[in-house]
Amino acid sequence: MRIGIDIGGTFTDLVAIDRDGGVRTVKTPSTPQDYAIGIARGLHDLLGAEVTAIDELLHATTIGSNTILEHKIAKTALITTLGFRDVLEIRDLRMPRLYDINWTKPEPLVPRHLRFEVAERMRPDGSVSIALDDASVAAAIDALEAHGVQSVAICLLHSYANPAHEVAVAQAVRARLATIAISLSHEILPEIKEYPRTSTTVVNAAIQPVVRAYLHSLRTRLDEIGVAAPVRLMQSNGGLASARHAGDYPAQIVESGPAAGVVGAAVLATRLGEAQVITFDMGGTTAKAGLVEHGQVMRAEAMEVGGGVMAGARLLVGGGYMLKLPAIDLAEVGAGGGSICRIDPGGAPKVGPQSAGADPGPVCYGRGGTQPTITDCNVALGYLDPAGLAGGSLRLDRDAAWACIDEHLARPMRLSVPEAARGMLTIAAATMMRAIRSVSVERGRDIRSCAMMAFGGNGPLFAASIARELGIARVIIPPMPGLFSAFGLLLADTEHHVSRSFRTRVDTASVSALERLVREMRDTGAGRLAADGFASARQRMQFTAMARYVGQSSEIPVPLGDLSAAAMLHALPDAFGAAHAKTYGFRAPPGELVEMTSLALLARGLADTPRLPDSMTPPPGAEESVRDVWYPGTGWVATPVICRAGLQKTPRAGPLIIGEYDATCLVPPGSTARRCDFGTIVLALTQE
Repeated sequence: MRIGIDIGGTFTDLVAIDRDGGVRTVKTPSTPQDYAIGIARGLHDLLGAEVTAIDELLHATTIGSNTILEHKIAKTALITTLGFRDVLEIRDLRMPRLYDINWTKPEPLVPRHLRFEVAERMRPDGSVSIALDDASVAAAIDALEAHGVQSVAICLLHSYANPAHEVAVAQAVRARLATIAISLSHEILPEIKEYPRTSTTVVNAAIQPVVRAYLHSLRTRLDEIGVAAPVRLMQSNGGLASARHAGDYPAQIVESGPAAGVVGAAVLATRLGEAQVITFDMGGTTAKAGLVEHGQVMRAEAMEVGGGVMAGARLLVGGGYMLKLPAIDLAEVGAGGGSICRIDPGGAPKVGPQSAGADPGPVCYGRGGTQPTITDCNVALGYLDPAGLAGGSLRLDRDAAWACIDEHLARPMRLSVPEAARGMLTIAAATMMRAIRSVSVERGRDIRSCAMMAFGGNGPLFAASIARELGIARVIIPPMPGLFSAFGLLLADTEHHVSRSFRTRVDTASVSALERLVREMRDTGAGRLAADGFASARQRMQFTAMARYVGQSSEIPVPLGDLSAAAMLHALPDAFGAAHAKTYGFRAPPGELVEMTSLALLARGLADTPRLPDSMTPPPGAEESVRDVWYPGTGWVATPVICRAGLQKTPRAGPLIIGEYDATCLVPPGSTARRCDFGTIVLALTQE
């Protein structure tokens, strides 16, 4: 038995798959005071006494990002080279709002009085310029002790080339302060560029005690209920890692939550033979879009945390804390089921990014919410069943939602309640389309040739209208769409990423030096996989070079596969030219010099059994019924409501609502739905 667990703001989702391909699911209320309590409760509800049969527990968590967003980080210090104390505050001069004179940088995670300098200096080639001064190290440690610091980031100049001074400082700290958590930049990010390396190491240090405490609590709860299975966590890059690795390098799991759904979409797209898929994941607070091509997820080389939602304007970054670590490339907007609908002081209707969250939540939850939300609009229009969510465990008060929309939206805009509610849904859809365009059209893809895969608790409700507006002809609703991130965990591989700086022109590169680097990176990746239980036969290596034309100031990733050093240097110029053309629309003439700046390795551990079942049969549901639903241009229409099992391979015309335990799919007029391979629902849309 393998279990996937995804924690959301309202529900904790659990999906179990046994060795015969049988699937069980449950949604249980999240327990923010200690998420491990909700996990233990969900495992008991899902399996009862069978919890002892669990072989592996796979987990996606937002504890890393929430720790930063809620400013609940550990008391953290930074030890750096003399003269570089303020790199963390100077940053890289990027601004998310260029012409807003009132914008200010976010406060550094380490305040200036906790940033300490030591006298030392390495050169870029790794040679020592100034020897490490023991007295300055001792003074820094005295300050750590005096301030009661819980965690320290050690980031010295050019430590990626020679970490000797960082190692010496760490040893001195451990000798005096045995309980303090230590993060070393040459272990977290052994690459050039001071601000990204410093920021990434500081983020790791700031959240490490919190993440370790959570993992300890989870392990304790699991032991109490008899679950001895190992825990693996989803990383931001879409791969799994052991709990031990996540505790040592928590910066790699900051965007753990959103990654699992995209990984599941990539595996399912391969099974279905879909070459290009836009992923659309809409939950309670945000909506996220990604791109899957030929079964491969798109990855970014860096990300920001704490900078708010990222909606299309990819160049306007700098509002958060940089993490120079691989992550699944997602565009995110503040539009979810809990997004608040309002009229701004100028009289214009607005949706989000403020959210009612899980507590008090939408008005229809009956928990004290007073402002209308997207979920309230969906209930008022008949799209959601008032009988409740998650199999009726959360009943919805349609009358309260209707009255709130009337008071706060309809009467101020002189509209009927259905018109006001539908207008807010249209505004939300327009916001979400920005995210979808940013990962497709803005990357040179013809969106009309893509299929959309929609999941999340609210994705199937909005998918058809958004796809039609964008010119997408087909929408795929995967099995268990509201639990798809938990399901995606079960489809992910264990992965470790290793990166090293290696700046050289390709035409003058030293093959022997690159070969030594490649060998060292292979050994590191293989060692980490072996520690996770993967023999060499189940290990796969894939290299990616960061490269640019000589004279350029920024690099792009160039996949090189599993090649020798000589083969890499031979293949890189043409491969880089093709990648440059795909990214920017052009490539330089032949003979233009190419420069490599760093090399990255993806070390993947392959499962010994297939992760995806051969087939999935949807569970039986309620018999077909009818509900009044409001559609623009038509008004109220008596609409059939069926379960997924009630849908056949023969297309059925809309309007139609497909209700499930974990989500609701809307099939609007002018479209059809049918059940296809692997239990998926495929919507065919006609363009208006």
